[in-house]
Amino acid sequence: MRVPSIAAIHAEATRIGFVACGVATLEPSRRGEALDRWLAHGLAGTMRYLHRQAKKRKSPAGATKGARTAVVVLENYAAPADERPAPGDAFKIAAYARGTDYHMVTLARLLVLAEWLKANGAGLAHAWVDHAPIPERELAERAGLGWIGKNTMLIHPQHGSSTFIGSVFTDLDLAPSQPLGTDHCGSCTRCLDACPTQAFVEPLVLDATKCLSYLTIEYRGNPPPELAARSDGWAFGCDVCNDVCPWNIKFATPTTIEDFATRRDPDRRDARVFEQMNETEFNRRFADTGLARPGLEGMRRNVRVAVASPRLDQVP
Repeated sequence: MRVPSIAAIHAEATRIGFVACGVATLEPSRRGEALDRWLAHGLAGTMRYLHRQAKKRKSPAGATKGARTAVVVLENYAAPADERPAPGDAFKIAAYARGTDYHMVTLARLLVLAEWLKANGAGLAHAWVDHAPIPERELAERAGLGWIGKNTMLIHPQHGSSTFIGSVFTDLDLAPSQPLGTDHCGSCTRCLDACPTQAFVEPLVLDATKCLSYLTIEYRGNPPPELAARSDGWAFGCDVCNDVCPWNIKFATPTTIEDFATRRDPDRRDARVFEQMNETEFNRRFADTGLARPGLEGMRRNVRVAVASPRLDQVP
């Protein structure tokens, strides 16, 4: 089998628009026991699918039968300063969800890379982007694309943590990239200290049941009053642990991908924007965005909670 050079793969990934690329091996996860403990302590909340998928998440090779390595890439979604939450906003939406759904955008670009690999010797090239039970952050770590920080996010030394991870599982026998070998968070705890709901049990351990991303996206009921009061205006996701990270403050640059640019819709200054539309209109306007996950009723609930909560920088 003709194998393309790593330099050629990097060049093609860069041409497509990915900001980083590496090759990961597919041996079992070294974090399997940590996953079992996390699930056993109930920190996944109502996300029962994580229990069902646990065995598969520990064995990434099983995601694509016949795969020998994974080409792993990063996609930058960092928002420019003028598109971030402003004082006049009634509610906030996490940066990654202000444009077109990354599942659509990144997958389409991964398929281009997969076809290139097939044209250059691969008999198998299967693209994945957050829609398979594989340990994506660990694969990115193996591929030399960063380290997993104390807030559980992958941090790239030149691009920070505002990135999506994509991979192409292939039967090509590629030389694996060299992992960084250590993290570079040091003694910094800014992400842990800044969390509005104090959702981190300890470094690298997130209690999802307290996380605003879980409460606004995955959770279907009304959030507990003590957590709702700390929602800090977030109606979809939360950027706090990313925003305070020195690696983002110093190095992250705004995305150049138009699909990830912040849309004017919804108007974040209008607290009634979702109350004033029906399901048909919601789907027409937001079916290709992350807001489709909680749906219209979920976004109505989220905005009501967000508007009622005090902004934490104004709490005595």
